Amino acid sequence: MVSGSGEEQRRCWLEVMLGIGQPVLEALAKRKLKQTLPLDFHPDRAPYACLEAFGRLVCGMAPWLELQGLEGEEEERRARCALLVLDGIDAATDPDSPDYMNFSDQGQPLVDAAFLAHALVRAPVSLAGRLSGEVKARLIAELRKTRRTVPPKTNWLLFSAMVEAALCVLGEDDYDRMRIDCALHFHMEWYKGDGMYGDGKDFHWDYYNSFVIQPMLVDLITLFEHDSPAYEEMKPLILARAARYASVLEHMIAPDGTYPAIGRSIVYRFGAFQHLAQACLQHFLEKKIEPAQARCALTAVIRRTMEAPGTLDEQGWLRPGLYGYQPELAEGYISIGSLYLCSTVFLPLGLAPSEPFWAGPPAAWTSVKIAGGERMDGDYAL
Repeated sequence: MVSGSGEEQRRCWLEVMLGIGQPVLEALAKRKLKQTLPLDFHPDRAPYACLEAFGRLVCGMAPWLELQGLEGEEEERRARCALLVLDGIDAATDPDSPDYMNFSDQGQPLVDAAFLAHALVRAPVSLAGRLSGEVKARLIAELRKTRRTVPPKTNWLLFSAMVEAALCVLGEDDYDRMRIDCALHFHMEWYKGDGMYGDGKDFHWDYYNSFVIQPMLVDLITLFEHDSPAYEEMKPLILARAARYASVLEHMIAPDGTYPAIGRSIVYRFGAFQHLAQACLQHFLEKKIEPAQARCALTAVIRRTMEAPGTLDEQGWLRPGLYGYQPELAEGYISIGSLYLCSTVFLPLGLAPSEPFWAGPPAAWTSVKIAGGERMDGDYAL
């Protein structure tokens, strides 16, 4: 079990999220992200690293930035961060800015434009709705540039769909419905069973169902469910599978907060639990998973990961690894910017402190209960 009340754990989550994010946002505010973000790790990925860091960080912070009704110090910090993110979008899309970001190359910029787009979908009021006319027009133009990338028939279809979703949220009537439709229908065909989709037609043992696939599927079908009778039929299936996979993720968290290091991109650390975090945020946990037990499980993961020496460098930037500095775990496509997908574990900060997720007393998660000899019902397949 982890120690501390929900209030104390929320403070812990907030400090970790802001500690991870502050170097990115503060550097952008000074227009010095390209100058200060470490680019010597896999230097061939340097052209993409800044958009990776910014888009992925904001993707996780967005629900907290969208939350209304906070008070005191946390509200002051939220409001300040929202302004920093809006200013960061300005810096990222201004051709005259030293931190003008790369949306135009084919390939990788589509991925990270999609994570930034997902942030806009998650924060339609505090981010998408507060952009100045000039910045909004520039952002729309930059997002449109990613259309030159034809995504392969993998999870990349969701990146194209999420960019179009953001254009819709930004008020563009000519967003490409076909890209959204293709992503939804192909993923319905790629369902493998028991809450898991293939990455394309093939099944992979990795966390891409949580890094990308299920969170984006859930938000796309929720945003567009009324656009087609077919989507209305898809939604209950997608949500049932999403709830099952969230339970699987919760079951994978060991009593000490570790989890199986399976598959590629493991250096995204606790971003592996984005989907469980989203299930908590959007209230689609299965009944057998209490919100407070999910909170405690995720807190254990966050603490176990962040306590590892070498996770951050002396300037506070993330370093590649799962527990500390383990650069050999990082595939060749990973830059320092890529690592900021870990921020997606913090989605439940978008819940008010009074919600059961935060207000409930500390509770044991599944592996703790079983390891402690508690009698409980067995698991089942969907």
